[in-house]
Amino acid sequence: MHDNPYLASLYAPVHDELVADELEVIGELPRDLRGSYVRNGPNRRYAAEGRYHWFDGDGMLHAVRFADGRASYRNRYVDTRAYQREGEAGRALWRGLMESARDNPRDAPIKDTANTDVVLHGGSLLALWYLAGEPYRIDPLTLETVAVERFGGALDAPPAAARVDRLDVSAHAKVCARSGELFFFDQRFDAPHLVYGVASAAGELLHASPVELPGPRQPHDMAITERHAILMDLPLFADPSALAVGRYKVAFHRDLPSRFAVLPRHGVGDGGGAPRWFEAEPCYIYHVTNAWEERDGREIVLVGCRVKNPEPPHAHADADAGLSRMLAYLRLDAQLYEWRFDLDSGQTRERALDDANTEFPVVPASHVGRRTRYAYHVHLSPRPTLLFDGLFKYDLQDGARSERHWFEEGTFGSEPGFAPRGGDGGAEDDGYLVTFVSDEREGRSEVQVFDARALADGPLARVKLPQRVPLGFHATWVPGV
Repeated sequence: MHDNPYLASLYAPVHDELVADELEVIGELPRDLRGSYVRNGPNRRYAAEGRYHWFDGDGMLHAVRFADGRASYRNRYVDTRAYQREGEAGRALWRGLMESARDNPRDAPIKDTANTDVVLHGGSLLALWYLAGEPYRIDPLTLETVAVERFGGALDAPPAAARVDRLDVSAHAKVCARSGELFFFDQRFDAPHLVYGVASAAGELLHASPVELPGPRQPHDMAITERHAILMDLPLFADPSALAVGRYKVAFHRDLPSRFAVLPRHGVGDGGGAPRWFEAEPCYIYHVTNAWEERDGREIVLVGCRVKNPEPPHAHADADAGLSRMLAYLRLDAQLYEWRFDLDSGQTRERALDDANTEFPVVPASHVGRRTRYAYHVHLSPRPTLLFDGLFKYDLQDGARSERHWFEEGTFGSEPGFAPRGGDGGAEDDGYLVTFVSDEREGRSEVQVFDARALADGPLARVKLPQRVPLGFHATWVPGV
């Protein structure tokens, strides 16, 4: 395991849970920057037998809070059921994704780590897992895990229309800033293979309905507009023969189209009929930038990061002997892309918007599901592991012009958070970008703060952190905390 790059250098786990106030600032933090930047990611607690996949690590949240020109830091593990069980045992109880699940706990053959995304819903954070798992409600100030959020028990006893005996929540659930509602899906190996759900701002399950698929699929993200939700059936999904023998392995089916289901935001049971399916060229989509409606709601625009070759040719070399398969799949090659779904004709138009390798997109929380002019992506380094060597600000109004900031040599960023200046009442890009940046040469991390209107000018301020923040996944901005 000493040869696994996702356990070394900037990826190596940290085990101390710290609280540090009055952090050193280089430059000057804006006085109107008030809130917390919170990022989730994998941080292995116990070594497990077999090969380690980066996605196996236990969820850990890192947060920097800003107020009155000062900054503080804290980090905590997400206190999942699996984390508790392994803590009681004092050792790992699960093998990872690249190993057989047959020796894992029978009641949970794949470990739910809640390590993927973190979203703000109903005044609290939710830590979420990419294969759809239990949402963990987190205190946004202390990062303490408050409870498993089951929406008043409705996820354990969903309505009969859902045709399942329990529901879980996907990583990339969407929150509508106007209604406060949470939109999510549950992906399943058993039928129905996809269930769409909506929860209110108060934590009540408002809707749950199945979306028919030809078999188990592996959607990673979804989108909403003001009146619709968009779900995906993409031709990269788990190999059924591998699942039958207790292994998890995905394959890309180049002969199948990409399919997008468009349905009313509150589900097909609300007089909307069956989902409308739209087909496009085969690809995979890890992350959606945003979606919105045009032509008085008769056309839906979806913008995202399209991976045209999600199964690299070298992904199978020594796949059962080493780490080459994981390394190949994590070398993403994704481009900004647009799909347009015509609700009158049922046709899809699609086009590339840029050829740069960018991913992990962010838009202001106030604009999720609304027409967006600006989007913020990280640029993927050509290095052998997944590293973010720059930030891009896309202007989508006329094609996709971009403004760019490159991190210094040997330093790499994280998915940023967008902090609106003085609330959400200003222009779309009137605010700040906040991101963790780690230096592989010195083994340290900091937070950098940018003016979102002048990204190329570099950071306004750099905040030194008391420990290295391992490279991880997704982030959010929590205003005013």
